[in-house]
Amino acid sequence: MKVAVLGAGAWGTALAGHLAARHDTMLWARDRALIESLSNTHENTRYLTGVALPQALRFEANFDAALKHAAAAAALCVVATPVAGLRDLCRAMQQAGIVPAHILCLCKGFEADTQQLPNQIVSAELPAHRSNGTLSGPSFAHEVGNGLPVALTVASASAELGARTVAAFHHGAMRIYTGDDVTGVEVGGAVKNVLAIATGISDGLGLGLNARAALITRGLAEMSRLGVTLGGRAETFTGLTGLGDLILTATGDLSRNRSVGMQLASGRTLDEILAALGHVAEGVRCARAVLGLAQSHAIEMPITHAVCRVLFDRVAPRDAVHALLSRDAKAE
Repeated sequence: MKVAVLGAGAWGTALAGHLAARHDTMLWARDRALIESLSNTHENTRYLTGVALPQALRFEANFDAALKHAAAAAALCVVATPVAGLRDLCRAMQQAGIVPAHILCLCKGFEADTQQLPNQIVSAELPAHRSNGTLSGPSFAHEVGNGLPVALTVASASAELGARTVAAFHHGAMRIYTGDDVTGVEVGGAVKNVLAIATGISDGLGLGLNARAALITRGLAEMSRLGVTLGGRAETFTGLTGLGDLILTATGDLSRNRSVGMQLASGRTLDEILAALGHVAEGVRCARAVLGLAQSHAIEMPITHAVCRVLFDRVAPRDAVHALLSRDAKAE
């Protein structure tokens, strides 16, 4: 199978390396210097240091060439850009006149301005496109890049896209499960990042394992309430793309969003943290959108609200925690 991965960040690079073990895989990035470095070293020293990429993996800076590769008869286009870049990427496909038949999105989050999920962005920009979906689950790029076991879920209304994704990814140490709850999967992937900032704050303040467990559990309740209201199914949030991804992102030391929370707890400003991070922390980008959706649908999401107060209202992390603990008692 021909596969083009659009976006050479950590996750796109790791999955391109996995795909190249079995398929004719091309990794695209608009940064020609990055592509030249990848071609020379077969290592993404900017985003995925220490992971050797297969010699069979090809690298491309020409967008049209990557789209043509993904538009072949038996092909798959994997979009690995951040949510903030997805709309422009879809528009660029239209302008190029090359829209691959099968598009799989890896990005997690809500678009900040529109509060739309990735599948809604693709539908808005490519209205005639029907074979698209999302791949998500508990996964750190470095572990996948190093061949460690991982389980992911592809969600799509298209059975053909689901089957093609399984054929592309389900080998080696990677297991792929299938489903059709695209909204539920994407809400889980978005909200867990915001909740991971909360657990990072808690851990950074030294509040203990009891507090972390409470935040994860009550955070899952927030995620589920929002997801079901937006059209997802309740059972999705107890699966890999809900609870599974939340546990990993909220507790794993490789989590960028958890790291943001821990550094906020140490007294660093958000600007300082993001400037030093070098990667996208989607929880920061989509926190306002999550809270805005909750408020517009009259859904209680107190943990998300507390995170937004720390991120954007300059509320001290300890004061935000105190406000959470001071809430009235209620039935679970």
